[in-house]
Amino acid sequence: MSDSQCYDVIIIGAGPAGACAGALLARAGKNVLCVERGHFPRFSIGESLLPHCMEFLAEAGLLDTLEQHAAELGFQFKNGAAFLKNGMRTEFDFTRKTSVGPGTTFQVKRAPFDQLLANAAAAQGVDIRYGLEVIDFSYPDAQRVTLSVRNDQGEVSELTSRFVLDGSGFGRVLPKLLKLETPSGFPVRQACFCHIRDGITDPSFDRNKILITVHPTQQDVWYWLIPFSDGTASLGVVGATSRFVEFESSAAALWQKVADETDLAALLANAEAINDVRNLTGYSANVGALAGDRYALLGNAGEFLDPVFSSGVTIALRSASTAVPLVLQHLAGETVDWNSQYSIPLRKGINTFRQFVEAWYDGRFQDIIFSEQRQEQISQMISSILAGYAWDEKNPFVADTPRRLKTLSEICAV
Repeated sequence: MSDSQCYDVIIIGAGPAGACAGALLARAGKNVLCVERGHFPRFSIGESLLPHCMEFLAEAGLLDTLEQHAAELGFQFKNGAAFLKNGMRTEFDFTRKTSVGPGTTFQVKRAPFDQLLANAAAAQGVDIRYGLEVIDFSYPDAQRVTLSVRNDQGEVSELTSRFVLDGSGFGRVLPKLLKLETPSGFPVRQACFCHIRDGITDPSFDRNKILITVHPTQQDVWYWLIPFSDGTASLGVVGATSRFVEFESSAAALWQKVADETDLAALLANAEAINDVRNLTGYSANVGALAGDRYALLGNAGEFLDPVFSSGVTIALRSASTAVPLVLQHLAGETVDWNSQYSIPLRKGINTFRQFVEAWYDGRFQDIIFSEQRQEQISQMISSILAGYAWDEKNPFVADTPRRLKTLSEICAV
């Protein structure tokens, strides 16, 4: 049975992008329906937030809820990132940056985090319905959009709105239905990951920072270790798919790669997995356009780069914050140029992250961050990028990323 109501906006996906966009629209007095294929809580990666996220959560009225429940949910205060490679250690303090904005955030378990944000958005008036999969998208007339949805029992119904935002993440609903997907330009990489009871006893280990470790002989292979406040952590290894073909399982790949890196293996000598090791392959994605006739793509639904700098949730929340004012203009009957007002500004920061990701894998950025010649001012500029401020064009590493990275990497390599 179809819903006869025409909503102002239907959002696909109740993750961070969907919850943030829904809350912003509800606060503007709009009638918002959010449809989510899964049932919360559900496992997801992307657990290390960046400080820039805090601005968007505050804007949507979600930050207070996060801060109130962080401790009870095992979320870990985060103030930076640490890096390890062949015994070399370096770190970045996100409070020491050139960009204006928050310098701290949290490392979160995404299952309770996503549910917390969704519940907070619902409390602000967003109608969230779980167990609904979007299977079709159509235009019944010049004003409305219709989504066909299927529930857990296989029943199909129709929902109508004046605009659709796709925050479906890796599900990438509209890119698939509308054939918007294009090659990402990145090699096919694989991630093997799980949650662990980390058992870390080393008093020098800083739980307030994510730890990124480079494989001792394969610079394109790296590990994440994201501590939570309850003694658990998220652990993963990432590399080209060719780096994993020799292993019979994802678990074997993860633990053998950890064993390869002696410092990381020693740190995790007492670790034990608390869920199955999962595998994500070919996760990088791109689209030809981030918006079209009465729809826009948010976060990972539009483009996902790589998990190395934890940019996913930041891009998702930034996209929601950027899109919602334009949706409100559209609903008010105003003309919106989605390319110049949404796609181009959003992709400026995405492209900054992209160039840092490319420089990470080809070794240039690794040379920079592990260099003993790195000056404090340069460190603060880089810290801004790592803290999520990839849209701050006052930062030379944002305004002129390719040249700055090339010059600095050449200096550091010498």
